[in-house]
Amino acid sequence: MIQAGHFLGAGNDAGIDFYTGVPCSFLTPLINGVITDKKLDYVAAASEGEAVAIASGAWLAGHRTAVMCQNSGLGNAVNPITSLNFPFRIPTLMVVTWRAGPGLTDEPQHELMGRITPGLLELMEVPHRPFPMDEADIAPAIGEACTEMDKTGLPFAFIMQKGDVGNDGGDDMSAPPPMGTGAVQDLIKNAPPPTRYQTLEELLAVVPDDAGIIATTGKCGRELFTIADRPQHLYQVGSMGCAAAMGLGVAMNSDKPVVVLDGDGAALMKMGTLGTIGAYRPENLIHIVLDNGTYDSTGGQPTVSGSVDFAAVAAACGYVESYRCDGLQGFAKAFKSALSGRGPCLIHMRIAPGSMDNLGRPTIKPPEVAHRFRDFLKP
Repeated sequence: MIQAGHFLGAGNDAGIDFYTGVPCSFLTPLINGVITDKKLDYVAAASEGEAVAIASGAWLAGHRTAVMCQNSGLGNAVNPITSLNFPFRIPTLMVVTWRAGPGLTDEPQHELMGRITPGLLELMEVPHRPFPMDEADIAPAIGEACTEMDKTGLPFAFIMQKGDVGNDGGDDMSAPPPMGTGAVQDLIKNAPPPTRYQTLEELLAVVPDDAGIIATTGKCGRELFTIADRPQHLYQVGSMGCAAAMGLGVAMNSDKPVVVLDGDGAALMKMGTLGTIGAYRPENLIHIVLDNGTYDSTGGQPTVSGSVDFAAVAAACGYVESYRCDGLQGFAKAFKSALSGRGPCLIHMRIAPGSMDNLGRPTIKPPEVAHRFRDFLKP
């Protein structure tokens, strides 16, 4: 058994200073230690997949990161690990607990994942090793992980078993203070909605040059690339639903404005991220939900967004300002207002289904997109 402070101190010496995750009882000493260590940052994520995306954003902003989760939650992280970290070559240290591990009687819901945890990591091509159990092994183990991540640009996992870490953390487990309900402005004109392409053109006409733009997977990123390819654009090619969480990780660690271009289907997939954003309240984040009521990239199947008031949800989650709009004039007004005030802000923009004919795809490879975006964010 080691003490949490020894592990966190060695990690900090190696540059790991940003943590996020979802609790497990095995992780209690480590998470409590991170929360109370003023040298480290911790974000309590709504899901493990969200945590992976938050850490990816923090990495883009220049940090070494770690994600902590239970092995059952590893299932929630499979998608971003395989379709965000892998294509973009974004590393993060993962601390994964081994519920129902060797010789451990556990609850029935952990039985299967307990058997397949190492195999699942291997299947995802995530190198892993046991969590260090002796103080003398901590620094070499973290060094091994960092060396591997630097070489591959991919995650590395420690598998933690029950009792690997003792509790020497503090007792102040306070969450971010409640912020109350934000304001909502209704700019709906009930006019024919513009296309996504027209809306993106309007955005690029008013967005400042120092703003980073993270576009959700599918036709949103493809159309943004077609209009203009710039170093401050990041086109997610997978990890549906993770754009807002990545934007949160960037915005919390950068002074630049951060604009997230989301879709209605993607926002619905990880709506818990709105709660996380509202709790941590980065003032430089503008979250735009382009809502055409369809899964446009997969053939136009309907979403359930017609009955969802994203602006009201965001306001209830703690976003400072939220806007409803359905025309380019209202969108421009909402964006300029969001840019001039304190965020986070959400703009729920109703757009028409469909996209331009013969739409191409980004020709810049994902690792290059990630690294030039990271360079753009540097102070």
